[in-house]
Amino acid sequence: MSRYTFQKTIAATLGLALVSTGLFIGISTQAQNSTPSASPSPASPATPATPSGGGGGTMTKPATTTPGGSMTKPADGMSKPATAAPTGKTIVDIAAKNKSFTTLVAALKAADLVDTLAGEGPYTVFAPTNAAFAKLPKRTVANLLKPENKEQLKKLLTYHVVPGAVTSNMLKSGQVDSVEGSKITVKIRGKKVMVNNARVIMADVKASNGVIHAIDTVIMPAK
Repeated sequence: MSRYTFQKTIAATLGLALVSTGLFIGISTQAQNSTPSASPSPASPATPATPSGGGGGTMTKPATTTPGGSMTKPADGMSKPATAAPTGKTIVDIAAKNKSFTTLVAALKAADLVDTLAGEGPYTVFAPTNAAFAKLPKRTVANLLKPENKEQLKKLLTYHVVPGAVTSNMLKSGQVDSVEGSKITVKIRGKKVMVNNARVIMADVKASNGVIHAIDTVIMPAK
């Protein structure tokens, strides 16, 4: 075979191979494009949200005029609201079971207020913790617990109580009357809740006859 004939044969062979390859690629591409894609599954209908009563349980309306409106989130450093207390657990029952309130419970007993705060209510108690009582001048608590100072102790403790069940989402800046008779000043500063000079450190501990808000300082009524 001459060199010229050999070159023509090679060129023809390569040309056929290229055509065949192009044809194969075209058919494969067409087949892929014509393959039906899986139909997307229809989206499941959204399940409607079940309404809830923020913080767990139904809120008891205050028996008297109380602050209304606004803190929807716990303050910085403040424990999240608790769920509703077990049936029958009163404010006194809950405080007696909490080691942070042993001084408060002793004071309630000395002032003969246990039966009152275990009654029907409802009440809101801004409850000083043991650490709050410890901030008072030395021997203040010991003196208040003496029988001869019972009325003074009762005045102090009832100043920490507000008629009605006032949960944290009902608080707003302003004043509210205490059971003692003097006004308590509530201040909302961002996410911080102040009651006079005390800070709420645990909110919405719910009892069968009201609600407890733990505070870090004992507040004093007007003299």
